[in-house]
Amino acid sequence: MTMSGFSHIFPTHAIASPAEPGTVSAGKSREKARLMDAGANAVFWQEKWERGETGFHEPQANPLLTRHITALDLPAGARIFVPLCGMSQDMVWLAGQGFHVTGSELSDIAVRRFFSDLGLTPDIADAGPLRCFSAGTIRIFAGNIFDLTPDLLGPMDGIYDRAALIALPEDLRRAYAAHLLSLTGPVPELLVTLDYDQSCLKGPPFSVDEAFLRKCYGQAYAFTLLENRAVEGGLKGRCPASENVWRLSPPSP
Repeated sequence: MTMSGFSHIFPTHAIASPAEPGTVSAGKSREKARLMDAGANAVFWQEKWERGETGFHEPQANPLLTRHITALDLPAGARIFVPLCGMSQDMVWLAGQGFHVTGSELSDIAVRRFFSDLGLTPDIADAGPLRCFSAGTIRIFAGNIFDLTPDLLGPMDGIYDRAALIALPEDLRRAYAAHLLSLTGPVPELLVTLDYDQSCLKGPPFSVDEAFLRKCYGQAYAFTLLENRAVEGGLKGRCPASENVWRLSPPSP
């Protein structure tokens, strides 16, 4: 698959605001820069998968998930969305707990490898501009997450985001957060973030502090910090960092 096929993984025209009078040129410049960032981000991750540079992939379920999934208070059979899922074993663990798991992932390579490693032959169907791979209680939409719609996704009861929000630079994080809310509405979410001095590392993963979360999600959710722990040895061995586990709760009816 060519790099050009991923030049618009996060097409920000979908969330752009109308320009105020007198700001058209500035708005076009910002939009152009944002689209360039989106294309660069897509190419970055696609090339990681093509070269097999998947050190970010964990071979087992993340202990933060296994410790805190009960905070979402979801029954067996609930539908959980895992955005930018890669080939995460967290999905296997969630399915093993009786949940119906839906992932979204840019890389077709990652999705095929995920099912192959499990010894499964998934059903594959076109879903608009995406492809939907499914086997048992796990399905994954391969392609641009911004091409995923509420109708394609279907109702969700919860979200688990361990490595999506922190994988994106700031402008794309804002777009992603808005799109995620448009897909699922405010459903309970288990969110894992990193907090560190961004000047120490270029990222990804990127630092996402509480202020940014409240700016993106504050009107839709209440926040509970479930766990805060120091990253042993520092992030990539270079700078102190903390890993935070948040429960995002929608308003009570």
